[in-house]
Amino acid sequence: MITQEILNNLPTTFGIYQYLDHQGRVLYVGKAKNIKKRVKSYFKIQDTKVLPQSNLSQRIQIMLNQTTQIHTIVVSSEQDALLLENSLIKQLKPKYNILLRDDKTYPYICIDMSEDFPRFEMTRKVQHKKEMLYFGPYPSGCRDILDSLYALFALVQKKSCIKGKKACLFYQINRCKAPCEGKITKEAYKEILQEALKVLKNKNKLLEALEQKMLDLAQKLLFEEANIYKQRIQKITPLTNFSQISYPQPYDFDILSIVKNHSHHAILIKLFMREGKIIASDFENIKSDYEIDDNDIYTQFILNHYKEKLPIIPQNILIGTDIENIKELEDFIYQYQGKKVVIQKPLKGFKASLIAIANQNANEILRQQNQQENTLLKGIKDVFKLSQTPFRIEVFDTSHHNFSFKVGGMIVFENNRFVKNAYRHYHLEGNDEYSQMQEMLTRRIESFEKNPPPNLWLLDGGKAQINLAKKLLQSAGVDIDIIGIAKEKLDHKAHRAKGRAKDTIYLLDSVLHLDTNHTSLQFLQKLRDEAHRFAITFHKNQKTKNFIKNTTYSPSELKKLLDYYGNFTTINNASKEEIRQILKK
Repeated sequence: MITQEILNNLPTTFGIYQYLDHQGRVLYVGKAKNIKKRVKSYFKIQDTKVLPQSNLSQRIQIMLNQTTQIHTIVVSSEQDALLLENSLIKQLKPKYNILLRDDKTYPYICIDMSEDFPRFEMTRKVQHKKEMLYFGPYPSGCRDILDSLYALFALVQKKSCIKGKKACLFYQINRCKAPCEGKITKEAYKEILQEALKVLKNKNKLLEALEQKMLDLAQKLLFEEANIYKQRIQKITPLTNFSQISYPQPYDFDILSIVKNHSHHAILIKLFMREGKIIASDFENIKSDYEIDDNDIYTQFILNHYKEKLPIIPQNILIGTDIENIKELEDFIYQYQGKKVVIQKPLKGFKASLIAIANQNANEILRQQNQQENTLLKGIKDVFKLSQTPFRIEVFDTSHHNFSFKVGGMIVFENNRFVKNAYRHYHLEGNDEYSQMQEMLTRRIESFEKNPPPNLWLLDGGKAQINLAKKLLQSAGVDIDIIGIAKEKLDHKAHRAKGRAKDTIYLLDSVLHLDTNHTSLQFLQKLRDEAHRFAITFHKNQKTKNFIKNTTYSPSELKKLLDYYGNFTTINNASKEEIRQILKK
């Protein structure tokens, strides 16, 4: 338990504090200008006992009742405390902190107007070139916009075109005017470029041009090419959702707002206004077992989003709720962006109407969210007695053949779907499944600072694997739930019959045998099977690459063999005489 002595010995300077439970697990990470003053504000002394203050939220009271230790780290400024707190939350994922996972850098479209024949490019970083124009950010659709501009306008299509000094295929199909051979003047090229810029700045005009191109191709019965434009239209259309909202002043605003519902589910919505028009939007799902603190969410987003130099720096960041550390965040942005950016919660006028628009859209996203997933995941938490609802799950499996081509795979499940862009492959060195799992989990732990841990690890394996995972996580100071799922064996082979396999579930302190029609078992089997598919597909690809690399067959011979045998494994197992006969046919 926390004692008066512990509180009295806390430092009185800038820093971060960590609340830990009796097992040494980090429950919460916080920051403070004065650590002692901040921590003591959570407690009261009653009959020589240290108890949580009665006016605290339910989340904080539960956390403080579990706290038995307080660790501190002293730093030289509150900004350093902000950064350290953010880093530790991402790396350790404490149970009572809200983690904002998504800190991706959005792409921009840029063009260097100082060049003789400028061309559009996609970038995520500031390009140190004179007369560079930037457009964005684009949370989605950036590549489709870029490809559309090059399909609609006869611009220099590739970086290497000008250097080639000779007209290429793009000139022959009328996609380029061949400035490499001097077939167009700089002035005439700039006229085409200005038309492209007008379309880039007006997404409705871009969509009109794409729809016309799609119809022209369809009328010529070129349906595959027409479908390419249809897909581009589908990806670009969401960018026009706010096209009717504009202001006569060329304001550059980033607009942030958080909307929550009663089930501890929140949406952080982000609108990007450039030159008085909202050009793009994005949102993040935030889910918790406890109440969600707006201050934590705004702080994490600002620290994540503005830590890299931005091509376009907003004049203001508009937020929907007052936060306590605005000055420190403004100082942080100034340090990293080299420009003063005002963070404010507008109360009236045009800026307040932008927040209202953000709230309206966030509420609509919340309304559309599927609540079935929450019911399922809450059930998983109860059935397996997890410490938290597994809103994000990582699943691990390994694959090898006679301990050759040893690989592993990690798949991710979140928001009722498999998150394919978060999947990871691993090349492994271990010669048994235990050491391979150890290697894979160790490498995943090493990446926690850049890619924070999930709520739950699901491992293909039994008691040995989950004990291994627990040991590795404890050594890293991270506390997340772990479940093992071991396949039922029939005649020493894994039984994967869907809906009938009697797999065994391993927890740290128990073993479960659920009925084959149990929803929770079937859900874990679904996750495990996807991880197995992902790992074994990678394993087969590695074998195929090795076969092609070491084969003496010509491409035509390989095709003939594949047509006959169907896969490389069967070819590899065939006798030389059999292959010789097939190649003679």
